[in-house]
Amino acid sequence: MGIYKTHLFGSSTIISCSPTFNKFIYQTEAKYFTTEWPTMDIVGRNSILAAQGTSHTRLKSFITRAIDQPDALRRIAIKVQPRVASALRSWAEKGTVVAYNEVKKVTFENIGKLFANLEPSPVLDTLDEMFDGMLMGIRSYPINFPGTPFHHGIQCRNKAIGIFREELERRKMYQNSDNTTKDVMDGLMPLKDDEGKQLDDIEVIDNILGLLVAGYETTSISITWTLYYLAKYPHVLQKLREEHMPLRKEKDGEFITSDEITKLRYMYQEPAKPGTFQVFGGGSRIYAGNMLAGLQIAIFVHRLAAGCKWELVNPNAEVTYLPHPKPVDGVEIAISKLGLLL
Repeated sequence: MGIYKTHLFGSSTIISCSPTFNKFIYQTEAKYFTTEWPTMDIVGRNSILAAQGTSHTRLKSFITRAIDQPDALRRIAIKVQPRVASALRSWAEKGTVVAYNEVKKVTFENIGKLFANLEPSPVLDTLDEMFDGMLMGIRSYPINFPGTPFHHGIQCRNKAIGIFREELERRKMYQNSDNTTKDVMDGLMPLKDDEGKQLDDIEVIDNILGLLVAGYETTSISITWTLYYLAKYPHVLQKLREEHMPLRKEKDGEFITSDEITKLRYMYQEPAKPGTFQVFGGGSRIYAGNMLAGLQIAIFVHRLAAGCKWELVNPNAEVTYLPHPKPVDGVEIAISKLGLLL
């Protein structure tokens, strides 16, 4: 049946390789299953990743409205493109870059701005380091002993909590009189729990940490692999250029919209069939930021295909697998501008 019991990361675990049983889990989680990770203490037990039942539904509904609905995506598409365009110009000027490091930087800056109104600064750099440590801890044995990745992940989480707690206190002191919501943190602060009580500080922070952990690293890895495989398959890149370059010229310096992105036929010509490749999960647990992740990847593809040419410095680099699979060199590329379209 493709279902078996084993022992992973210090816990008894049931592994399902059956699409039918996986679908059953997605559809009946609230009735028969609960979400639990051995390393949940790093993610945060108050976050949407750990929430159950009505609490999960309420949090997901808010997050979806904030970052995944069409109106939100239209605003976000315009907000994130200046930083992407600036980053690609910088890459071209340098000539050679490690794609993973550079993509992660710009993606984290954009996500930090959207979720907590964070601007590039030493604080954002510190948070980036903390999230690296948290990710390694999440993918490790849950042994909280000095020197272990899990222990380091807990320490990184505590430092990140301190940074966000200061930000929450600042917002409470200077709350704007018109109560406008500028980012996800603003929206979480007045949110109420099942008993009608406003979320406390650690609940707000856990959800910001959970969203950042779930969102920015996976998006960065996806964009990095996109760069890698487009360099490996130039005929695919050429077809993308044939679609994107005319649009880039037509826009004449203006940014592409989220509506225009979805009309690019070559990029979306073969969408995955429902229930086949569940990259964002399924059922009530489908990732609340899946449309945002897709938008960020599509924007990178558009700017790269229309404005850059690049090749792999180490085309036969080996792959490392933790915390996520990527070539050991981080996909080092030689990159330059393609005409005047960047």
